Amino acid sequence: MKLKINYFFLKDFLKGKENKAKFKKETKSIIIKILQNENQTLSFLNLIFCDNKTIREYNNKFLSHDYDTDIITFFDYDETNILFGELIISVEKVRENALAYKTTYDSELKRVIIHGVLHLCGYDDKTKSEKLKMRKRENFYLT
Repeated sequence: MKLKINYFFLKDFLKGKENKAKFKKETKSIIIKILQNENQTLSFLNLIFCDNKTIREYNNKFLSHDYDTDIITFFDYDETNILFGELIISVEKVRENALAYKTTYDSELKRVIIHGVLHLCGYDDKTKSEKLKMRKRENFYLT
């Protein structure tokens, strides 16, 4: 099954058509690699890029959390048991985290996308051991 990825830029952080095309190509390549390595099938994925205000609203409405976050991952299965997902990413929070963790914005954005896709593959990060396992997988896919 061919993966369909939709990109929605509620907060436009990429200037120019060439940058968007390059970004889409790079992210699709990373996502496909993760899905193949994790033996997961995904029919479609929405990537929604927004600001802190918008992600806080999503976080509050759907998860009852009243704070900003860098990513929220939603997923479900259709009637044929095929997975589909949605990653909501605050580009503002990613930028803040890049500064706080002393890394580049591009690297932190990739890490967040990888993190969301790993959630789609069944990884969780509620416990300390789950967080460690997920961080190792993030690092693996970043290299």
